[in-house]
Amino acid sequence: MKKKEMMTPEQNGIWTLIRSYFNILPDKEEEEATLQYIASGVVFKGANLWVLIFAIFIASLGLNVNSTAVIIGAMLISPLMGPIIGMGLGIGINDLGLLKTALKNYLVATGISVLTATLYFLITPLDEAQSELLARTSPTLYDVLIALCGGLAGIVAIATKGKGNVIPGVAIATALMPPLCTAGYGLAMGNLYYFFGAFYLFFINTVFICLATYIGVRMMKFQKKQFVDRQRFDKVRKYIVAVVVATMLPATFMTVGIIRRSIFNTNVNRFLKTEMTFAGTQMISHDVDEEKKVVNVAVVGKEVTAQQIAFVEDRMGNYGLQDYKLKLIQGTQSDSVLVLNSRLNNISQSNNVNTQKLLQQSTKIRNLEEKVNEYEELLATPQVLRSELNVLFPTVKSLGMGTMSIAQMTRDSSATMVVAVVETQQKTKGAALDVKRLHDWLQQRLKIDSLQVIVK
Repeated sequence: MKKKEMMTPEQNGIWTLIRSYFNILPDKEEEEATLQYIASGVVFKGANLWVLIFAIFIASLGLNVNSTAVIIGAMLISPLMGPIIGMGLGIGINDLGLLKTALKNYLVATGISVLTATLYFLITPLDEAQSELLARTSPTLYDVLIALCGGLAGIVAIATKGKGNVIPGVAIATALMPPLCTAGYGLAMGNLYYFFGAFYLFFINTVFICLATYIGVRMMKFQKKQFVDRQRFDKVRKYIVAVVVATMLPATFMTVGIIRRSIFNTNVNRFLKTEMTFAGTQMISHDVDEEKKVVNVAVVGKEVTAQQIAFVEDRMGNYGLQDYKLKLIQGTQSDSVLVLNSRLNNISQSNNVNTQKLLQQSTKIRNLEEKVNEYEELLATPQVLRSELNVLFPTVKSLGMGTMSIAQMTRDSSATMVVAVVETQQKTKGAALDVKRLHDWLQQRLKIDSLQVIVK
């Protein structure tokens, strides 16, 4: 059996240097001061309770109007971190009394928060679920990591001398308020999916901030209290371990699904970018039908042959798409189906400013089309009136019509007039054209307000 190798003086010196950088014990605050600080934030009575209610209202307003700044403000003033850190501290130093007090106040604060948010969303006229609210309904394993790291940063800041701005940052990162408000929204709207999704996110934050506090307390070697009932406390610890594992499982399952979806989308995009390259053909859109296992691709330009489609379809297995089939939509199908869908989707996803611009442009185009139609109709008028003119005004040889813009010299205004240029066949006075009669007839026949007849 080989003896354990001893570190050389150089290795020992490097290890000592590294430990000196990462050792937080020299910065540790006095334990009694830390315990008093945490215990003061555990109880929800008087001012603490009112601050919590106001923070819930602010967070609910922020979620309702989709304002990130307002939500962040609610997180900063929220006192919800107190009982959660108190529970972790109670477990870490074997203080069953602190654990009970923190747990009781945690349940009270959670209940009041959900009821306050529910009341707000029952009376608010804005009942549409905004993006900030929807983001709190589908927790993942990443939320577990955020809560764990945030909790560790929080307890280290509380238990050391140089707290700085860590505590506000932890409050924002762990985001305890928005999930509770979203749970209240779910109750107010009768949507249990929102309620359970948001409450699960809040529970994740609670469990892992508590766990992080326990780890931090043990890492900084806080003095443990003497056991009053060791067996009872061991049982509590077993329950805590069970809760931590049970909390992680659904989030892990959701995260695996998200990762699989991301990998699948990446494979589809790589396949289309690498394989769907044909000379003279342009891919304009794609869609995946997971139920039918079909990748729909719309292309325009030169038609892709059946042999090319079969070759590309055989290579789908190289991108993890062996269970899928390729369906190419090209020609008139691509123009009428996928292009239209793509445009509709783009319009529906655009913001109000872009929609307003689109409506303004559409109005301008419609007005221009009307003017062009009027102009073309006026150009065709002489040909339309040809047979009637031959009967009513036989001396008219030709008729031309157009519009003329008239600017007023005495004031800043202008007008548009229709001009009819008439050429007669005879120049004798006896066969002179009745210009007024022609003018009145054209004005009545064409329903024109302003008309000028010019005889050549």
